[in-house]
Amino acid sequence: MNQDNYDYYEESEDDAEQYAIRPNKTQLKKDIAELFALGEKLSRISATQLASMAIPDKIHQAIREVSGMPLNSARKRLLKYIAGQLHKMDCEPIKESLAKLENKSAHAAREHHQVERWRDRLLAEGDKALTELLDDYPDVDRQYLRQLLRTAQKEQAASAPPRANRLLYRYLKTVLDEEAHFDDAEDDEEEDMDDEEQDDS
Repeated sequence: MNQDNYDYYEESEDDAEQYAIRPNKTQLKKDIAELFALGEKLSRISATQLASMAIPDKIHQAIREVSGMPLNSARKRLLKYIAGQLHKMDCEPIKESLAKLENKSAHAAREHHQVERWRDRLLAEGDKALTELLDDYPDVDRQYLRQLLRTAQKEQAASAPPRANRLLYRYLKTVLDEEAHFDDAEDDEEEDMDDEEQDDS
């Protein structure tokens, strides 16, 4: 799509007619502003994530283009065009998909911080933190974890490259991931049981 040909993004007669039959101009402006913001969010996700959404090709193409544009008037015009096109369709599935991506990203950030806290506590507190970790996650490979911790502490004391430190982080992440997946599976099983009980009643 040629960025110089911005008449492509100008409001069409169909758009004008659609807006004209809407009596509440204040609500219309609010709707368009929300869709403008939605277009901004879509422009910040990855191409793979965008491709997973049910978005018409012309809107998909415009979003891909706007994501690489500088903050100028041409970008604003293109976002207005995207908002106008989104206004013609049901955007709830897109909003739901975007919310799931945002929740997944937030969960990944929380998990990262949790793993970092455990790793830092293990390095700083040694056996005290290790005992707490084993109480919370009794299925871990204790011997392997102790070996990683001792090696990482030696690296830290010698200001050596943190190879064991990175391995400790990865192992802790695996442990927490497995626990999270187990909890999710239990929640799903409980929900299925509740559904069955409701069906029987």
